[in-house]
Parts: sequence; C-alpha cells; structure tokens
Amino acid sequence: MLTKKEGEIAVKLARESIEKYLRGENTEVGDLPPVFNEMRGVFVTLKKTDNSLRGCIGYPYPIKRLKDAIVDSAISAATQDPRFPSVRLSEMDDIVVEVTILTEPMRLKCPPREIPNHIEIGKHGLIVKYGPYQGLLLPQVPVEHEMDVIDFLSHTCMKAGLPPDMWLDERAEVFRFEGQIFEEEKPRGKVVEKKL
Repeated sequence: MLTKKEGEIAVKLARESIEKYLRGENTEVGDLPPVFNEMRGVFVTLKKTDNSLRGCIGYPYPIKRLKDAIVDSAISAATQDPRFPSVRLSEMDDIVVEVTILTEPMRLKCPPREIPNHIEIGKHGLIVKYGPYQGLLLPQVPVEHEMDVIDFLSHTCMKAGLPPDMWLDERAEVFRFEGQIFEEEKPRGKVVEKKL
C-alpha cells in the first residue's frame, strides 16, 4: 500500500508527465521515494470535470518500475487511447487525473459458475482472457456504473471483444486484482485516496 503522500506524488507525476510531453519537454523522472522503484501494475485514468472518461491506459502486471509505469501510462492515456483523440495541452485545466496502483492479478481457479462467489464489487478489478482476447476493468468501474457481479463479468468480456457470457466457458481465464486509487478532487486540486 502507498501512503497518502506517495499517492499524491503518483498523481502529480502522472499530470506532470502528460503536460511535459504535450509541451515537448523531457519527461525524465528525478528522485522519488523507494516504492516508486518497485515493480507494480498501474493504470492512469483521465476524466473531464463532468466525470466523463477522456482516456485510460495502464499496465495490468508488474513489469515496470512504478515510476516508469506511471509516466508511460499517463502519456499513453492522454495520447494513445484509441477511443479518444489525443488530449491537447489546453484541455489539462479541465481534466482530473486518477492513478490506480494494482496488486498482481490472481487467476480464479474454480468451476466457472462459482467465479461470481469470489468477486467483491468495490474491492476487485477483473481481467478476462480467452485466446488472444483480453479485457480489463478497474475496481471503480462497477461501482461508478452500479453493476452487480454478473454485469461486471459480462462487461469485462465485452471489453475483450467477447460475448458477455464467455466467462462461463471453461477455456476462458478470469483474474481478479485489487487497486489503490488516488485522484485529484478537481483539476490540479488536492489529491485524495478514493474509497469505493
């Protein structure tokens, strides 16, 4: 778990990385607390002030140091999310930055019909894999969209481009993970830990 101070640093790092990148400046990172050198999964979410999504990209698995994963994810969320045009620097005054630090995804090894018993809304995020297809939804998604566990599983399948009931297929792999969420209260505002 990150401390509140480390969470603040994470969100500020994400915002600064985007703004430096959009200005054409160097996005190299200086000295940060030791946790930022640990290998962690992370997602950076950008939302407009009306709470609509503006970009969300990350690393589900701990394959990079946290600081590098935050910088990459932040810039990618702003410029590479295929659902949206690239963020313009002028938009950053109206964008709230959210950083979710992930635990390592754990595969649910149980008969498919029992999977819903092992998922808690407001605690777990999901990954569904089937062959080359993979979909991921963060723990905050089902809370924000008032989903139950079955909806959550179905939407994760659809995010992967699969039929909504594909999680019931023996060949599908379902993983759960947890996330610690830090976000700005308003653009450039105070950073708080978001409790679901």
